[in-house]
Amino acid sequence: MRALTWQGKRKVSVEEVPAPRIQEPTDAIVRITSTAICGSDLHLYELFGPFIDKGDILGHEPMGIVEEVGSGVTGLAPGDRVVVTFNIACGTCYMCVRGLQSQCETTQVTQHGTGASLFGYTKLYGQVPGGQAEYLRVPLADYNAVKISPEGPDERYLFLSDIVPTAWQGVAYADVPDEGILAVMGLGPVGQFAARIGRHLGHRVIAVDPVAERRALADRHGIETLDLTDDVVDRIIDLTDGRGADSVVEAVGMEAHGNSAIGMMQQAAGLLPDPLARKVMEKVGVDRMTAIYNSLDAVRRGGTVSLSGVYAGEADILPMKSMFDRQVTLRMGQCNVRRWIDDLLPLVEDPADPLGVLDLVTHSVGLDEAPRMYEIFQKKEEGCIKVVLKP
Repeated sequence: MRALTWQGKRKVSVEEVPAPRIQEPTDAIVRITSTAICGSDLHLYELFGPFIDKGDILGHEPMGIVEEVGSGVTGLAPGDRVVVTFNIACGTCYMCVRGLQSQCETTQVTQHGTGASLFGYTKLYGQVPGGQAEYLRVPLADYNAVKISPEGPDERYLFLSDIVPTAWQGVAYADVPDEGILAVMGLGPVGQFAARIGRHLGHRVIAVDPVAERRALADRHGIETLDLTDDVVDRIIDLTDGRGADSVVEAVGMEAHGNSAIGMMQQAAGLLPDPLARKVMEKVGVDRMTAIYNSLDAVRRGGTVSLSGVYAGEADILPMKSMFDRQVTLRMGQCNVRRWIDDLLPLVEDPADPLGVLDLVTHSVGLDEAPRMYEIFQKKEEGCIKVVLKP
């Protein structure tokens, strides 16, 4: 089969690789009909090379048609249309039954001290072949392949794999009070949905992004948008009666704009031999913290900052004195996708499309164009906001 593989820093290619097969009775094989490029895939493209091997198959936002099931699969059959959650979870362990599927004790990567395995996302999360391919093996398929209607465009359901639940959890963790004001830092795909979810739940939403096309897309959904300027925190405070937003979703993470010194450190880490680079990334503050600093400054006293952006450093510095004095709550974590599916499925199936799932994709291309689209997405060229690949 053809699959998008990692070949080196800023180098991915479509290669012929062995097709997946049933390995465990609980497996299913899914023929992929749509699979998206996620903002966190860009971390692999740029920064996470020390934790990836040449030839690894990328991608964790897939959906498609079940082709084959193992003897232990009871809820799926060939021909079923499914969306695949990016977490690989069992659904029955201590963590899963408490809605913490990203911490699943059955698939935790104990070798690296990390949480549940993920599709297409480095040795840190199990090095499981990903979904930017013609076919995907789905472990524990009864739980991780969600059966959906055979009708409707893929894009109505595709984002249940990751970014819609990630945004929903980000807003839920932000704990926006009734009639409260939500600020969203970053208007990539997760930020777009976080802002729209905030509006759907009845909140005033102010969102920040340096890219004009992203701000224009958010404007269409009733979001107040601001450019990322040096005084953007002051502007948010001015717009919120001098207090700051009640809650902030930070949807940017470690590749934020700003801090060229940390940017150089990220580049330098990528040039080290893999064992050394792993130690640097695990033990040193290698994240650009601009987005989280702005979030902490823009939230009001007693407010909540919710982190949806991905971070990698273990020694990043937070303004603890200020956070304590201002009684700021900080919540974060990898999304627990299955926890939110029952809440979200009716919304994406609603003909009115209240979250705008059909108004996000800017580029829909064949799998062979994936290498070019990775570059365009990373450089934010051609108005690129969300890429869907059609294997």
